[in-house]
Amino acid sequence: MSEKLQKILAQTGLGSRREMERWIEQGRVTLNGEVAKLGERAEPRDKIQVDGKEIEIVGDKAPRRVLAYNKPEGEVCTRSDPEGRPTVFDRLPKLKGERWIAVGRLDINTSGLLLFTTDGELANKLMHPSTKNVDREYAVRIAGQVDDDMIARMKEGVLLEDGMAKFTDVQYFDGDGFNQWYHVCIMEGRNREVRRLWESQEVKVSRLKRVRYGCVFLPKKVAVGKWVELDQKDTDALSDLVELPRKKIAKFDPQEKKQYQRQASRQKVRQKEGAQSKKPKRKMRIDSGS
Repeated sequence: MSEKLQKILAQTGLGSRREMERWIEQGRVTLNGEVAKLGERAEPRDKIQVDGKEIEIVGDKAPRRVLAYNKPEGEVCTRSDPEGRPTVFDRLPKLKGERWIAVGRLDINTSGLLLFTTDGELANKLMHPSTKNVDREYAVRIAGQVDDDMIARMKEGVLLEDGMAKFTDVQYFDGDGFNQWYHVCIMEGRNREVRRLWESQEVKVSRLKRVRYGCVFLPKKVAVGKWVELDQKDTDALSDLVELPRKKIAKFDPQEKKQYQRQASRQKVRQKEGAQSKKPKRKMRIDSGS
């Protein structure tokens, strides 16, 4: 069954449909060796290239998979890093004929919930600024004094170097003095936006952890550096949130299930080895709820 070219490209995770339309208009896409035209349709047997690189057609009927990953500090959100730093993709389960697409980013010093999916259109919808009902919630430890006027300013809006920014909600969580924890919600995901908003009030963020993305909370059972696949109910809730049709999630075959279990076991071993190599530190336990 044929589909519009921009829809096929969006499903691969290259960008939104509108962005793919611009790429087609710019002549960056070829279909069966010819420069593609906006409005053309393609089938699984067709050959599509973007900037000379062949694109695999995943199809609208492909199952949908979503991972919730508990990112540790020190990992970068790229597939490979020229400096050799660990990346968030290093610990993910390997897939055949598909790839994981990160839903947004967290900077190297931020931990917590990071979603991955095999559905490029879902990823783009969840990240795109035009999607107005997908907020992000963070647990923030603040070094400095926080008062009501400061919170009011951040909720009203602060002019940063890249435009206005604000929190939709700020709630005190725990601690006092120079060790206060707050939960904040924000609608966008601009670079270091949460940190920059607090820093605009002359206080410092000493720890930052994302605990929710849209309707998905960081599962309490998922340790740092580990992942879990979302079930059908949670995956459908994400699809409903961004008004995409529901899809069945991929089901494990017995061999694949064993492979995932082995990978999960190796995650536990790495977790223990990492804990033994460092001196134990007393840390505050952060609840992932709002």
